[in-house]
Amino acid sequence: MPNKSSKAKFFLGGLLVYLLSAGLTYGILAKGQTGTGFTSPLSDEGTPGSKENPNRKALIEVAGNKTETCPLNGLSYTKAEKNIWETRRPLLVMIENHEESRPQSGLSDSDIVYEAVAEGGITRFMGVFYCQAAAFESILGPVRSARTYFLDWASEYNFPLYVHVGGANTPGPANALGQISDYGWSVANDLNQFSIGYPTFWRDYERLGHTVATEHTMYSTTEKLWAVGSKRGFGSIDPDENEWSDDYTPWQFVKEEAADRGTDGPISYKFWDYEEYAVKWQYDSTANQYVRSNGGQPHKDLNTDQALTAKNLVVQFAKESKANDGYEGNVHLLYGTTGKGQALIFQDGQVIRGTWSKAKRISRTVFYDDKGKEIKFNPGRIWISVLPVGNEVDYGQSN
Repeated sequence: MPNKSSKAKFFLGGLLVYLLSAGLTYGILAKGQTGTGFTSPLSDEGTPGSKENPNRKALIEVAGNKTETCPLNGLSYTKAEKNIWETRRPLLVMIENHEESRPQSGLSDSDIVYEAVAEGGITRFMGVFYCQAAAFESILGPVRSARTYFLDWASEYNFPLYVHVGGANTPGPANALGQISDYGWSVANDLNQFSIGYPTFWRDYERLGHTVATEHTMYSTTEKLWAVGSKRGFGSIDPDENEWSDDYTPWQFVKEEAADRGTDGPISYKFWDYEEYAVKWQYDSTANQYVRSNGGQPHKDLNTDQALTAKNLVVQFAKESKANDGYEGNVHLLYGTTGKGQALIFQDGQVIRGTWSKAKRISRTVFYDDKGKEIKFNPGRIWISVLPVGNEVDYGQSN
């Protein structure tokens, strides 16, 4: 963890960078926002046009023996991929789920996804990128603002690179921007678009083939964001020579997936009583994974045009409350991220009625079965949906 002296230097440096860059950033981004909008897909130079895929570009050849285990998702990768991720720390990106943002870009290259309501019943994602994104440069977005409870989950990754566009900043318990500074994240590992700007971030009004509102147009790429972190001294090692993974607590994974699979599904739930954000997962027993629908439609990644999937689905129940911070409409929310609570864990076409526990902000959230034994996940993407306590989840009975 960075010491107090380092934090102070980063904070002062960050303030200066922010003041100098905010106006420049606005001008550059606004300059591109004419006509159909400014678009910056991938290319060999990092801006337009890969012939194979304009949204997701292969960086290395991934053929070969998969002998290296990812500490985040438990999957096996090649040595070449591990050589890349070992130079980095996890990249955590706030990606919105408003109807005008769908299909989003990049979630299929995440290792872990957190999902909760941001405000007004509209859910938001925090994608965790590390191993699965090592071999590709992927467009990510639309990127949106920070929320305090996502910071609590992000804190489990020991000063990750946290990517967002501003955030809640009203004094009080939901003051995400103030908390980022309090946690020692100022400038160092806080990748706030307000202080970075173009060309790391850009706006694309026509990504979906039609114009959308400005708040749904901010994008970046995995490589651009990791490059900013590296330039700031936050690769795998921080400026104080601390390796991020030394204080990281990985989840446990099974060595082999279960041969005896259930027939659960579909799994359906709402966060608030809005059909537009209702979720359904269909179990695919052949691939032993869950396929996602959102708002009654298949939920795809624009980068791949494939449905989003998860090997492990966790529904975590947490106390939801209003922040009561004086913000207009009292829309800022709080979720109980520490302590203990109930959880449903879906694996292998079966459900485990379990619990979760998180001792403090920087502690790992651990999931347990009904006998109090820590859950072992299947290697692959872990998707965590955080629902208010009392919400119902509909699912078929397992074998």
